Amino acid sequence: MVVQDRRGGGTVAVAMAWGTGLAVGLLTSGCSPDGAAADDQEPAGRAAPAAAEVRDSADALVRAGSAAVRTSMETASGGTRVAIRGTGGYDFATSTGRLRVVLPDPAGRPSGGHQPITEILAPGALFMKNRGAGVPADKWVRVATASLADGNLVTGGATDPLAAAELLRGAREVTYQGEEWLDGVRVRHYRGTTDIGAAAAAASPRTAPALAAAGDGFTTGEVPFDAYLDEAGRLRKVRQWFRFANGAPKGASVTSTTELSGFGTKVAVQLPDERDIYAGKIASPTP
Repeated sequence: MVVQDRRGGGTVAVAMAWGTGLAVGLLTSGCSPDGAAADDQEPAGRAAPAAAEVRDSADALVRAGSAAVRTSMETASGGTRVAIRGTGGYDFATSTGRLRVVLPDPAGRPSGGHQPITEILAPGALFMKNRGAGVPADKWVRVATASLADGNLVTGGATDPLAAAELLRGAREVTYQGEEWLDGVRVRHYRGTTDIGAAAAAASPRTAPALAAAGDGFTTGEVPFDAYLDEAGRLRKVRQWFRFANGAPKGASVTSTTELSGFGTKVAVQLPDERDIYAGKIASPTP
């Protein structure tokens, strides 16, 4: 995966290899889940139509304050499946989070000799440590998310939890799939598609620039999803399927899953000092 961070006329190329030659990032194509969404439906005994409830889930997360996070980014191509997994926490009040992202080895096994990458998510920026490929061990790489063709929905190997939720603000053709149990919590399962442009127009100022950038980086403006909401309307899990305008390797699919729990958990995120940010060129690993 290759992304660029432009600061004051300079360019920092960020290349990330996810193993087996599959790139999860700007040069990836995706697929959609089985089945097609039907008309907007209303869950039995609930006042809000399904689409409206899904669109409002981002507001419920902001009211919750913070949460523990688990992420999974999966790429499939030619019968090979590679997963990148992350764990950490996110503060919805400040739109900041910290994740520990584990990369697979070339055989697809997690953490096969790769140093986990620490990621800090912040409004307008993604910071990465232990990036490797020529970056000093004590330095961070900073990427401006609005400069990315996908708005960092998949570039970092994990979708920013607030961006994943705000992407649902463009939800339409949503169907209510019924109640399920998720990690001991009763949730309502919804399925549908969301429009990136509509989501960007309705998103908060913290997320709108990244979603607006993403509108130009995908083959289609529609993103299929499965969303699971608890009784408080908070998003407990969301799975989203992405398709890129420039796909390589050809025929690859990208699925991003974000799971939230432990609402109200204290999340301490400290942004890197400017002196700790690497400003040099980052070597691209050999395929």
